Amino acid sequence: MPALCRTCLTQFETGPRCPDCSSPRVISHPELFDLSIAHMDCDAFYASVEKRDNPELRDKPVIIGGGRRGVVSTACYIARIKGVRSAMPMFKAMKLCPEAVVVRGRMDTYVQVSRQVRAMMEDLTPAIEPLSLDEAFLDLTGTERLHHAPPAVMLARLTKRMEDELGITGSIGLSHNKFLAKVASDLDKPRGFSVIGKAETAAFLKDKPVRMIWGVGQAGQASLEKAGIRTFSDLLRWEKPDLHARFGTMGDRLWHLARGQDRRAVSRNAPMKSVSNETTFHDDTADPDILDGHIWRLSEKVADRLKARDIAGRVVTLKVKKSDHTILTRRVSLTDPTQIADRIYRTARDLYDSVAGKGPFRLLGVGLSEIGPADQADISGDLLDPDAASRARAERAADKIREKFGREAIIKGRALR
Repeated sequence: MPALCRTCLTQFETGPRCPDCSSPRVISHPELFDLSIAHMDCDAFYASVEKRDNPELRDKPVIIGGGRRGVVSTACYIARIKGVRSAMPMFKAMKLCPEAVVVRGRMDTYVQVSRQVRAMMEDLTPAIEPLSLDEAFLDLTGTERLHHAPPAVMLARLTKRMEDELGITGSIGLSHNKFLAKVASDLDKPRGFSVIGKAETAAFLKDKPVRMIWGVGQAGQASLEKAGIRTFSDLLRWEKPDLHARFGTMGDRLWHLARGQDRRAVSRNAPMKSVSNETTFHDDTADPDILDGHIWRLSEKVADRLKARDIAGRVVTLKVKKSDHTILTRRVSLTDPTQIADRIYRTARDLYDSVAGKGPFRLLGVGLSEIGPADQADISGDLLDPDAASRARAERAADKIREKFGREAIIKGRALR
């Protein structure tokens, strides 16, 4: 059976250890060198970057987040052993792991590391479909002639480079389609490399829970369970017309996924639907100065993400959650797309004025949708605000200064509120 040492990249016939370096980090599979669709997922990405930059955190449970009423953004694997999970309320996470070190996220740093990972991927294939800062699909079909090595070897080389050069780790899922590649990448985290071949697909899926389907959340899972569908075996008992009648277009997708079929191509230009950021306050607030400062910071974070990916959005959305958990949203379409923080902020601030009297609020969020390329962004100007163009130029100049001298080189006064 074909085997690969993930430590020294030696290819050999299967065995418990590498014949060259004696490493036990060996992956073997009958189809190992025949498959080319992969999913790479960085391991606890934000927490890994923080541990890399602060060695004192290396052996400690680390939670990225903050505030008693905030939520967990990412938790390292030490904290996950205690039950801490992403999106968990911070107060619950601290009950499960009171010894955890809580670190405020540094999005600009994570974006920079993400770009470095992306550059390494580009060395392997142009067919990359990012899902977020820390994960992406890759299609290495036809690259063996270029690299003189099968895709599995190049993927192992990728994660080795990430570890050696960037100080972070990643897990690989390798299969014959995107659905199974993503499933595989979760099987052996962290530092995993899992393979699901064509021949074993049906047997592998047979008794697995349908919750492993990416995109099936709690509501979707409850809907499936109501129909008596808990496993892939349950799905196989349904005819396609019946699934479509019960679940619409999702039913068609479920029918194919139950059989391990996924015809979606790895698309470099897969559209991103929205970019947003939100914060949960330690205490409910209706203070206009405090909320104004948060609207600016959230707008700046959204703009940073848009600029990092060279994209822009046309619809600005403001989201607030009242003390009784009622959610209010307001949105408006701009004349042209933007990626300028000042424009996002001013638009979101106007939207806030329409809900200001309904506070106090426990959560505030700012987002942009109708995402597209940045080449058409901010070209028409604002006839009602003749100074908008000069502020946009100043923001671009400030971006260059921050890129050279650090994030704190220039800070707007409103960000200190």
